[in-house]
Amino acid sequence: MNNKLKNFKFGELDAHLFAQGTHYEIFNKLGARLDSQNGQKGVRFSVWAPNAKSVSVVGDFNNWNTKSDVMEEQARGIYEIFIPEAREYSIYKFYIVTNAGEGIYKTDPYGFYHQKRPETASIVYDRTKYEWEDSNWIEKRKKTVWEEEPISVYEVHPGSWMCHPHENDERFYTYRELAHTLTEYVKKMGYTHVEFMGIMEYPYEGSWGYQVTGYYAPTSRYGEPEDFMYLVDYLHKHNIGVILDWVPAHFPKDFHGLSLFDGSTLYEYENPLQGEHPQWGTKIFDYGKREIKNFLIGSAIFWIEEYHIDGLRVDAVESMLYLDYCRQEGQWIPNQFGGNKNLEAEEFLKHLNSVVKGRNQGVIMIAEESTTWPGVTKSPEEGGLGFTFKWNMGWMNDFLEYMKLDPYFRQYHHHKLTFSITYAHSENYMLVLSHDEVVHLKCSMLSKMPGFFDDKVKNLKAAYVFMLGHPGKKLLFMGQEFGQLTEWSEERELDWYLLGEEAHRGLQEFEMHLMKLYKEYPALYELDNEQAGFEWINADDSARSIYSFIRHGKGETESLLFVCNFTPMKREDYRIGVPHKGEYELVMHQNGLVTSKESVFLSEAIHCDNRKFSFAYVLEAYGVGIFKFKRED
Repeated sequence: MNNKLKNFKFGELDAHLFAQGTHYEIFNKLGARLDSQNGQKGVRFSVWAPNAKSVSVVGDFNNWNTKSDVMEEQARGIYEIFIPEAREYSIYKFYIVTNAGEGIYKTDPYGFYHQKRPETASIVYDRTKYEWEDSNWIEKRKKTVWEEEPISVYEVHPGSWMCHPHENDERFYTYRELAHTLTEYVKKMGYTHVEFMGIMEYPYEGSWGYQVTGYYAPTSRYGEPEDFMYLVDYLHKHNIGVILDWVPAHFPKDFHGLSLFDGSTLYEYENPLQGEHPQWGTKIFDYGKREIKNFLIGSAIFWIEEYHIDGLRVDAVESMLYLDYCRQEGQWIPNQFGGNKNLEAEEFLKHLNSVVKGRNQGVIMIAEESTTWPGVTKSPEEGGLGFTFKWNMGWMNDFLEYMKLDPYFRQYHHHKLTFSITYAHSENYMLVLSHDEVVHLKCSMLSKMPGFFDDKVKNLKAAYVFMLGHPGKKLLFMGQEFGQLTEWSEERELDWYLLGEEAHRGLQEFEMHLMKLYKEYPALYELDNEQAGFEWINADDSARSIYSFIRHGKGETESLLFVCNFTPMKREDYRIGVPHKGEYELVMHQNGLVTSKESVFLSEAIHCDNRKFSFAYVLEAYGVGIFKFKRED
């Protein structure tokens, strides 16, 4: 047992802080912890069940006898007991007798490890024994201003990224297997971060991990908690950041979980017009209770400080912020001012981000938020919610609608790729092509593209180039980097066999080159959130469906000029207006990186695009060009 953690007994101060919602390391006091009492080793169990008639611990150490280990009620609804017969890896649950006299069995809300589904008991686990080796990464993270750095996220569902050829759970790669295989692949591709779906324990495979029952436990599908620590540690040692999906918006109704935990609506709102999601069939946390906010903020801190996670992507934020989310008239309750904003959830998010980022310099908090709620990435002091980044769902929807169009009709929808620039600097945005865009009959990214197969590949390359040049950090869901043909399913691995075909290998290599450019040129990320970082050359060439623009960095860094042709028409006579006289060197086109310095274009004093200088460039069908040049003031 780690000697750094002492005095696990739940005291008056703990009760006071918990009731105030400020016991940020509550995971050291509630749940099951290896401890000793009167010189005897065992396990101390603590649980919050203020509306219970009685609570006992049942497990393999007492033959699941509900009368053997009855817990003693402490202050403010906390029940506690020390059991010398319990050990690490003991299996247990809380047996709660409700005020109605019903006996119910519940998984530990603060459990560090749970049985593999379909079993639902918790497992005593010592999470303090792992020796971390990522101190260099953590120190570097503290000094990093991520808004001014390249962030390219590879979104991964660990159960279906790559699998062994088996029919059962043995098909899953373990956390330790993923550590080596995934790290090697991510390094090769050039992504800066991995974002994991479905890490926190959940019972239903089809929820992909978005219906969580274990907010303090990595899922046992892929190994023990220490194995997950190894995965994070290994990624860090290879300079790859780790982001987790985190779901404080709702939780499932599974009987063993948080729902009606002590026989009452303890974790959820009491009124079903507030406490249930009609769309998802799940419960909504009661953000007005300080203990519930403490439970959730403690979970966020737990993953960041105990598992060294570099950031959390907070799921479904808009569903938290709006009382009428997915509800019809008469199906929701207005706030105290008669409006539709959930003021308690708003306060919770501000509190969450202030505490998490205040305690952990360099950690990023990302909001999946699809509405026009103002100031999502502004600080709470400025009236904002305090997130570091916001997923740009508006860009994503417009971008995909445009890319799915037959090229002939794109001329009538030209604005779909220009509109996002009008608000690109209103928040700190992350551009996302996530798992949600390649499931439920939405098709894979490659299959969304119009035309025959070769046209689809060319369209997708042009799309990825435009995404690279657009302001905002980047996220791509696994498989889309090599042109997955079928839409994603959690039930099978990606179609890695496609890399046996030249076109798919070429697309993968193209994406790898884009990620190389992204990190190489500060113009692509330094001024993401400032208007000075983006400049249109021609935003109005709708008849030819061509877009041209410039990305600028700070000071004397090289700028990059982008040209994207979204039709199958080759433009032999294409001319690009440029800011000034000088050399413009082609660094990438539709076939990949250009390494020869012979591809230098000299500007001429020929008026084009409302500029005095320009140069001619043969723009291929679905062709692109990225040119570097030295900026002149």
